[in-house]
Amino acid sequence: MTHSISLTVNGARRDFQLDDPRVTLLDLLRERLQLTGTKKGCDRGQCGACTILVDGKRINSCLALAVSHDGADILTIEGVARGDQLHPVQAAFIARDGFQCGFCTPGQIMSAIGMMREAQAGDDPERIRECMSGNLCRCGAYAGIVDAVLEVQTGEANQRRSA
Repeated sequence: MTHSISLTVNGARRDFQLDDPRVTLLDLLRERLQLTGTKKGCDRGQCGACTILVDGKRINSCLALAVSHDGADILTIEGVARGDQLHPVQAAFIARDGFQCGFCTPGQIMSAIGMMREAQAGDDPERIRECMSGNLCRCGAYAGIVDAVLEVQTGEANQRRSA
């Protein structure tokens, strides 16, 4: 049995025919759309390398069946920059040395963007660490990641106050 689904991926509507209802969002993005920025890490939802935003919320795409998200709005790392202009979180990761080897970085950035949209952490470093705890980094860049999130959180809060 073939399953038809439609997704909006990084702003573009995409239609799919799936022969296997067990196809994950991660595999659909990587294999059908060649969006390889989302990484396949543990494939068990434990490392966060596959983090994407679905309807604005963070999920581990390795654990999400594509058919369960018919009609969803998907944002991957490929969709966060605007042309040559980096997303503020991407720029802050560069400025604050939040990058790791590159394997974890897309998931970390997507998780940070989602966390800020969910307005969960504020400017509390301990709360940021807790909210980002689903994303593992073996490269030890956690301090830079927290600094990057704080930079964007603080900058956005200051802009809201002055507006």
